[in-house]
Amino acid sequence: MSAHYAIVPAAGSGSRLGGEAPKQYQLLAGLPLLHHSLATLCRCRSIERVWVVLAPDDGWWRQYDWTSLGHKLETVFCGGATRAESVANGLRAAATVAQDDDWVLVHDAARPCLSPAMLTTLCDELADDAIGGLLAVPVADTLKRADGDQRVARSECRDGLWQAQTPQMFRYGLLVRVLAEHPGGTDEASAVEAAGLRPRLVRGDASNLKVTFAGDLRLAEMILQAQAQARWGE
Repeated sequence: MSAHYAIVPAAGSGSRLGGEAPKQYQLLAGLPLLHHSLATLCRCRSIERVWVVLAPDDGWWRQYDWTSLGHKLETVFCGGATRAESVANGLRAAATVAQDDDWVLVHDAARPCLSPAMLTTLCDELADDAIGGLLAVPVADTLKRADGDQRVARSECRDGLWQAQTPQMFRYGLLVRVLAEHPGGTDEASAVEAAGLRPRLVRGDASNLKVTFAGDLRLAEMILQAQAQARWGE
C-alpha cells in the first residue's frame, strides 16, 4: 500500500493579518496558529511523517515547545520565496523516504481548524483515484466582478464553482514533476491542472477556514472550541 506523508509550507509572513509575529506564530487559543495546523496531521494514523517547511532565517520556531505533536514532525529550514518553491523544497526533503506512488498531502499553515473527519474523508475518497484531489466547498455566495473604480461591473454565475481548501493530496512523483514544470500556480492543484490533469474535488466544510485577517483568528478560536466540546461529548 502507498504511504501517506504531509508537507506544511510555513515560510511566509502573512502581512495582511498584522501584528509583530508572522501569521503562523500568532497565538490562537494559547498556542501558535501553526501548532493547530500541524496537530491534526501529526495525530492521523495514516500519515507517517509531517514536514514543516520554514524560512531559512526563521527566528520564531525555537521559541515554542512543539514536543506534544510527537515524533512524526520534522522541520526543514528551506522555505522559498513562493509557496510552490517551499513545497518543492519540502518534496526534496521527503525524497529520503517517499516513493513516486506515495501520497503527499500539502496543507496550509494558516488552516488551523482541519478536523480529523475531513482528513479521513479526503484520504478515503482519493485512495484509488488515478490523479488525486483536494478538499473544497461549493461557492454559496453571489459573486460580483469589480471594475477599476471598485463598482460592480457584473455578477458572475456561481454554478459549478468551488472554493479550494487544503489539504491537497497527490502522488509524490506527480507533484515533483508538475511543480518543476509549472511553478507559477497558486496551489498544487493549479500545477496539476496546468499539466492537463483534472484533480478531484472532495467536499470539505466551511469550518476549515484560512486565517487571513485579524477577525479570522476569533472565528477560528470559536471553531476550535466547538470541535473540542464535540470530542468531549463523544
